[in-house]
Amino acid sequence: MSPDVLRNQQVDPSTKVVIIGGGVMGAATASFLGARFGIRATVLERDASYARASSALSVCAIRQQFSTEINIRISQQSLAFYRDIGRQLAVGDDHPSIGLVEPGYLYLATDAGAHVLAENQALQAQCNASVALLSPAELLVRFPWLSVDQIALGSLGLSTATSGEGWFDGYSALQAFRHHAIAQGARFLEAEAVDFDVRDSGVQSVITAQGERVAADAVLIAAGAWSSPIAAKLGFDLPVRARKRDVFSLQAPGPLPGCPLVIDPSGFWFRPDGDAGQFLCGSPPRGDDVDDAPLDQVDRGLFDEWLWPRLAVRVPQFDELRVTGSWAGYYEYNTFDQNGLVGRLPGTDNVFVAAGFSGHGLQQAPAVGLGMAELIATGGYQSLDLSPLHVERLSNNAPLLERNII
Repeated sequence: MSPDVLRNQQVDPSTKVVIIGGGVMGAATASFLGARFGIRATVLERDASYARASSALSVCAIRQQFSTEINIRISQQSLAFYRDIGRQLAVGDDHPSIGLVEPGYLYLATDAGAHVLAENQALQAQCNASVALLSPAELLVRFPWLSVDQIALGSLGLSTATSGEGWFDGYSALQAFRHHAIAQGARFLEAEAVDFDVRDSGVQSVITAQGERVAADAVLIAAGAWSSPIAAKLGFDLPVRARKRDVFSLQAPGPLPGCPLVIDPSGFWFRPDGDAGQFLCGSPPRGDDVDDAPLDQVDRGLFDEWLWPRLAVRVPQFDELRVTGSWAGYYEYNTFDQNGLVGRLPGTDNVFVAAGFSGHGLQQAPAVGLGMAELIATGGYQSLDLSPLHVERLSNNAPLLERNII
């Protein structure tokens, strides 16, 4: 067990915690610091409109179909929270809703990848995540609109008391955490952190672009895709980069009954967006996955030349769809192993990080936000041991490899 687990320290509510990044991870941590420990955090967010924030531009899905136990456990804890968010983050008579639906995830595999789905399902079952392996014939019974050409196996997440998969409104989740944190006494300031006042190995204050010094007993870097340059100010190379992902809104001739979020073996995905034949779809870029590509340049050629032909093969009805819109957002992409980096920043006494979730941030925010609040306030984890995600795995060259990255 990690030395950061269940370490008992007296919590001082006057502790000055500065959180850099007001997206869902920073807002969730601020919410839990206030609700659980009486600590009123100061959150620095450079763009109060959240126009480029991953929290606002994500397709906002949640799943338990991971290949590592820690990701499964995090998602289960976060799902339980999101199912109860109206009570958990209530402020007076305001009970937030995020529109969570749970049609599941459906991973499809060819002969070459079928063993991976089977191995993953065995681990998921050990964690009480309900996932069904389906043959091509069974897939057609459940989803008659699906073509199973070259498909050997499907893996479908089911909704039970301990597991469930689907999607929700991520911006509503962000605002719910933000409003709840403010109700607990947190301050959200529109300010950009640009440097630190460091004495010995501890940060004394965070310096903003306006020259203001914000006193800090503890600092959390939760700036998503922009966490790396902040950590660099402390001499740490955090391998988190802004990687653009394009999303396309589609109108099909009609809905697909019971459609989950479908992940094709070739890498693309699609899911319903309402119940009138609207869908969202996307895929990783087909060329180089470059850093900081501009968000205002959606690659329409990706859809016309690569995505659409494959969509129409997998779902023949999609041969007649049309694009009704598109947008792009950033993954906070961890180039080391595509999993979150959490915990104390090596070489510092009072700086913590929660970044690099590579597309998992919104779905993991409740569990990770609570864990970071516990670690900052008490020195250890109480609810879920997040030490498998600790930053030290970088220096140890011990990647936590996850097979199920979308």
